[in-house]
Amino acid sequence: MGKLTVGALRAVLVVVLAGTVFVQALMLWALVSGNDPEDGSLPLTPLRVVTMLGMVSVQVALVCVWRLVTMVRRGTVFSHAAFRYVDIVIGAIVAAALVWFTVTAINAPGQREDPGVTVIMAGVGVAILGVALLVLLLRMLLAQAVARDVEASQMQAELDEVI
Repeated sequence: MGKLTVGALRAVLVVVLAGTVFVQALMLWALVSGNDPEDGSLPLTPLRVVTMLGMVSVQVALVCVWRLVTMVRRGTVFSHAAFRYVDIVIGAIVAAALVWFTVTAINAPGQREDPGVTVIMAGVGVAILGVALLVLLLRMLLAQAVARDVEASQMQAELDEVI
């Protein structure tokens, strides 16, 4: 992975992390200050709390991706240590999907006249779970690569003994 790619990815991670922290701060301020423009049409307080929890799952995934990029840059990503970060990313994506389903459930009573919105939101939740499955597939590919790397190291050691 080139320096430009790593730098660009890290810049994106920093911007997204800063954005999530900013949104969390604004939502926390709206909750604490008490000047919430809640008119009763939608329960904004539960939505804000759930959204802040969703942001935490995104932040956890971002930190783990940062660590994985560091491992790629050092050439140590094909090791068992990488599995911990990938597993955490998968868990964070599943948590984000559960948060999204919670938002869908909170929003559903207000959509009785137009249930299509709720169906679309549920579809987005399923798509988020699909991303978790995709990362799980990539984890399996990483496991195969690590196994091949270990096997190649063993063969190289045997070859060195013969020579």
